[in-house]
Amino acid sequence: MPTRAESWQHRRAVIEKILHSEAIHSQGELVERLTARGFSVTQSSVSRDLQEIGAVRLGGRYVTPDKLEPARQPAAELAEVVGFVLSVAAAGPNLLVGKTPPGIAPLVALALDRAGWPEVVGTVAGDDTFLIAVAGRRQQVRVEAKLALLTRGAGRA
Repeated sequence: MPTRAESWQHRRAVIEKILHSEAIHSQGELVERLTARGFSVTQSSVSRDLQEIGAVRLGGRYVTPDKLEPARQPAAELAEVVGFVLSVAAAGPNLLVGKTPPGIAPLVALALDRAGWPEVVGTVAGDDTFLIAVAGRRQQVRVEAKLALLTRGAGRA
């Protein structure tokens, strides 16, 4: 009999396989698919599994990080997701706070990290909010200006 750790690892592998093979639009749908495969799961355990896997809702369905085309160039990746940024505002001298539609903030934060901007110390993301840490006020102004330029280019004012 598999240990508890092996069990959830196996379940997460099956979840990834399901997400790769079919469009899953809700956690309830995923619970149904897993139950049909013999797993005893709840919506809350599936929610934790999706978070651990790094799956996000994109275009109304859950996708795994590997489906976000990691082979893209960092600048192209950032240009693709920056159009979803609704706003960016300074929060003290070392932080910027960005807002996105639900489920998009982790994609924007990851794209910013991969872009390798020297002004960015790091990012943290929730569901629809991301934080950009910078070394100081000068870097904050530069990042804010770069993002404004990119969002204008993506069709946002």
